[in-house]
Amino acid sequence: MMILMTDAGKRFNREWIFRHFNYEFLKGRQYAINGPNGSGKSTLLQVIAGALTPSEGSIQYHSKNAPIAPEYQFSKMSFCAPYLELIEEMTAVEFLSFHQQFKAFLPGITLELILAETGLTKAANKQIRYYSSGMKQRMKLAQAIFSDTPVLLLDEPCTNLDKSGIALYRKFMQTHAKDRLVVISSNDEAEYDFCDTILQVTDWKNEQPQP
Repeated sequence: MMILMTDAGKRFNREWIFRHFNYEFLKGRQYAINGPNGSGKSTLLQVIAGALTPSEGSIQYHSKNAPIAPEYQFSKMSFCAPYLELIEEMTAVEFLSFHQQFKAFLPGITLELILAETGLTKAANKQIRYYSSGMKQRMKLAQAIFSDTPVLLLDEPCTNLDKSGIALYRKFMQTHAKDRLVVISSNDEAEYDFCDTILQVTDWKNEQPQP
């Protein structure tokens, strides 16, 4: 799996969030997007995910040296972010079962195993709206990391997690993300210190093409 961004830029009204972004994201590599608060880290990640359309330039998704048709691109990517909502009227069992209809779990991963690994077995049949913020974040991470997708995109993945939750996140990344294309938007080193490449979104703030 490869994601190719060519002269990509995104603006809201007259403000360019980033511009002239040329980059090739490759399978088996782990990337971190850094930048000050409000600099556009999340916007760039959403453009990479296809959730936002670039204002200029292009983004292409390839698998086995062949382009992926737009209608299949979503099936290749998992996304986790604090601003994405869970279906809170569902229980954890219902939510994961529903999610599995769209994206299968990784080989050897079962719903029961996910609940056990995330520490949510006792709350499996409780509606998600009664979960703490940390429990909800564990569920968000689980639906992304345990999905059988070649691309994993995470925005501030340890939001609302306590020390044990952060340790769990790092364990999941070590055991389930090594061979995937991973992009993490964060300023917290605990969330990305294992990444191969650090990208500073401010490097693409000016309006001149990058060398």
